[in-house]
Amino acid sequence: MTAKTRSHWKEYGTALCATLITATAGTCYGWPSPTLPYLQSSNSSIPTTPGQGSWIVSIMILSSALTPIPSAYLADRFGRKTTLLIGAVPFILGWLLIIFAKSVAVLYVSRMFSGLGYGIVYTVAPMYTGEIATNEVRGALSTLITLMNKVGILAQYCIGPFVSMRTLAAINLTLPITFVLSFIFLPESPYYYLKFERSERAERSLRNLRSGDIRTELKNIEINVQEDMKNRGTWSDLITEATNRKALWICLGIFTIQQLCGSAAVVAYAEVIFNCTTQGAVASTNASGLNETASNVGTSIKPYQESIILGCVQVATCVLSVILVDRVGRKPLLLLSALGVGLMNGTIGTYFFFDITKKGSVDFLNWLPLCALLIYIVCYAIGLSTVPYVIIGEMFPTNVKLYASCVAHIYTGIAMFTVQKLFQVVKDAYEIYTVFWGFAAFSFLGLVFTLVVLAETKGKSFSGIQEQLRREVERGSAIQVATAEY
Repeated sequence: MTAKTRSHWKEYGTALCATLITATAGTCYGWPSPTLPYLQSSNSSIPTTPGQGSWIVSIMILSSALTPIPSAYLADRFGRKTTLLIGAVPFILGWLLIIFAKSVAVLYVSRMFSGLGYGIVYTVAPMYTGEIATNEVRGALSTLITLMNKVGILAQYCIGPFVSMRTLAAINLTLPITFVLSFIFLPESPYYYLKFERSERAERSLRNLRSGDIRTELKNIEINVQEDMKNRGTWSDLITEATNRKALWICLGIFTIQQLCGSAAVVAYAEVIFNCTTQGAVASTNASGLNETASNVGTSIKPYQESIILGCVQVATCVLSVILVDRVGRKPLLLLSALGVGLMNGTIGTYFFFDITKKGSVDFLNWLPLCALLIYIVCYAIGLSTVPYVIIGEMFPTNVKLYASCVAHIYTGIAMFTVQKLFQVVKDAYEIYTVFWGFAAFSFLGLVFTLVVLAETKGKSFSGIQEQLRREVERGSAIQVATAEY
């Protein structure tokens, strides 16, 4: 059976089970959207101010920057599988704390525990899915990380408005427990075993992941690992090695675009954003004494229902991304994604500008924020949401891949925290349209960066990608020498 005709169902099944933990991370990520309106309401059992609410949203991501380095050590020493299983523990503790919380301080601590798990998962999961996959489906399996995250977010949008905060936490608690009970029986990465010269275990692992003859693939993996491990990787190799330095620069640039286009704020503050539209329409109607059909249409859908629609579109588009990433390629999807989110950010910002500065002037466009955000989610999900995790799993050799994943996640965590925390601050100080115009500017800058810097990696082996980076570095060095001589 050839590689092209071989069934990949074992790879998909293993990756699907592994990414249950990223669905758990998604539940933590989406939890504030339906919960914050309750916490800040007069009926709240834990009265919460807007400032405290912004910390509840953002402190999880801030604490996620603490665990990539320890989790890198654990994954390197004890394996990717073991580390992912350990990553479920902070999530379990976080949901238990919310179930029994009686103060904002306890909510802070619970969110910090969730953040610790978040950091572990997003450091190790891209590596695990990248290493268990064949070249043909590696992109699709890597995008499952984001797809399952969006499923977790959607679950919060769909369940949260109809149950209490504690009941929602109890439901979410079942997910990391299910992950542990299922993933514990699945194989470790063969790359990890070969790194420590455990050939028999690597062969057994690969047989559990493949349906056909594995001898050639096992030999190729062994050769690649041996080549990567000739020199033991260190943190400094990310900077001193030219190819690693270029790969790190590209990956950090892509993750910068992913965060500064505003995705973290849109997901966490979805109901807050929709409430701005609803409140603006109601205020305009009260002031004019009119009750026009267009206004009724715009406000007939409740904010939580708009969030559910948003989440459904997010999941559906991520499924599309899983299909497209190994067919269309990484770069085209990122370019389309950056262009789309930039245009939609600008559209939403312009709507809110007229809605706030000229009351009643855009009442007939009350449907626009929802439609624009839906298009935003579609554009974001097909590229910026999924492809960066594919790229981080592809661009580094085995001996430094963990270190690169650590750096990327710490950087992403800080950027995500900044976006989530400053959203409320900038909104209160300069109005919500300023926030979205800023997101639009960064999106268009990201479009230019992707067009100029990123090379396509679709269908290429790890060794082929490394060779491509070497050629690019050599070409860049030759240009610098020629310029200096001139």
